[in-house]
Amino acid sequence: METQNWFERLKPFAAVVSIQFGYAAMDVLSKAAMNKGMSNYVFVVYRHAVAFFVMAPLAWFFDKKVRPKMTFSIFMKIAVLSWIEPVIDQNLYFLGMKYTTATFAVTITNMLPAITFIFACILRLEKIKIRSIRSQAKVVGTLTTVSGAMVMTLLKGPVLFGSHGSNDHSQHNGTSMRHTITGFILITIGCFCWACFVILQATTLKTYPAELSLSAWICLMGTLEGAAVAMIMERGNPSVWSLKLDMKLLCAVYSGIVCSGMSYYLQGVVMKTRGPVFVTAFSPLCMVIVAVMSYFILAEQVFLGRVIGAVIICLGLYAVVWGKSKDCSPRSPNTQEPILLAKQIVNEDNAKKENCNCTHEVINANNFENGITRNEEQV
Repeated sequence: METQNWFERLKPFAAVVSIQFGYAAMDVLSKAAMNKGMSNYVFVVYRHAVAFFVMAPLAWFFDKKVRPKMTFSIFMKIAVLSWIEPVIDQNLYFLGMKYTTATFAVTITNMLPAITFIFACILRLEKIKIRSIRSQAKVVGTLTTVSGAMVMTLLKGPVLFGSHGSNDHSQHNGTSMRHTITGFILITIGCFCWACFVILQATTLKTYPAELSLSAWICLMGTLEGAAVAMIMERGNPSVWSLKLDMKLLCAVYSGIVCSGMSYYLQGVVMKTRGPVFVTAFSPLCMVIVAVMSYFILAEQVFLGRVIGAVIICLGLYAVVWGKSKDCSPRSPNTQEPILLAKQIVNEDNAKKENCNCTHEVINANNFENGITRNEEQV
């Protein structure tokens, strides 16, 4: 039983870490595809179309018993969800990445935990008690993760690993200050949209508790709404819709299956037990993964500032996880279930005793009335 409890506790952590690994690989692939001329608007459409065709059969088969009836209110929530994340957030994110770099885009998204934490507190989805040390840990941990991300960005320091000083690809950003500011604004607005999406997804799952079906609906509506936006933004340029067996197709298929379909499903499952703040608290981990992948795959240099920032991010994540560990702690079947069963048995016994007492009182009252009636007849 102890092994099962540990496994249940580790599943949410494994899910959110897997999501961040998937996002890190997507950032590298999407930047490479856009460098080859792929439109970010078309990429969003293809990505969610692939995700829908993968998730729809799974949702139809596995959610038969748990899928509630579709109502107008739920449909409107799904339409809003698909608009603010698959359409607005992703288009702004990839457009900002076009103006800057993949590393810069990942760095700015580290504001997501703080934004989500503030929204969750305002909407009372996150329990905060100022005098509680665990609530203080959640607040301090969220600020620490953001601070660590800023350290990784601003503090360069000496080179620890790698000596690729002539690697122009890793040293040259190819962006001006105007493009950097534009990209920062676009990605920041996208972070606000992503935080709103996570909060709204958590509330939608309370009335529509079918994660696979919800993911499929979001991907379908995101495809339709994104196609309308892409046709407007890319009008007069039909060549952007063509795909070949190259990096563009690989990026669309991978991002659709891993980063849209499975990601929406996994974060929905985790949010039902851990809340939206827990899911977004691990987003700075993506930057650490990107830094490691860049060193091994792209032969980029590893600086002391990035290592220090990564350590700070890990400490912040630990503080947040420790603060939220008691919010949704799984109950122990060895202790709680027997107690609940004993209470239930005691309540049933008390109810039986009360029924017996009531029955005896009724019988005695009837006998008393019958005795009085007989005495009157004798008289």
